[in-house]
Amino acid sequence: MIKILGIVLTVGGAIALVMGILGIFGSLALSLSPWALAIIGFIFFISGISLIKRRKDTEDIEAEQKS
Repeated sequence: MIKILGIVLTVGGAIALVMGILGIFGSLALSLSPWALAIIGFIFFISGISLIKRRKDTEDIEAEQKS
């Protein structure tokens, strides 16, 4: 479950980051502030990557407790 959340955050953050960068440089017209979108995308992307790298999945923890 934790890995799935990490993947969702990573993909969502990457999409928001790309849209924010395109909005900053004028290639994409958004109703939101492009700076806010880029910052939120960066935060989500970094948190998703760290969840994927550092956390054990809930299934792994349950397997360790059984053995």
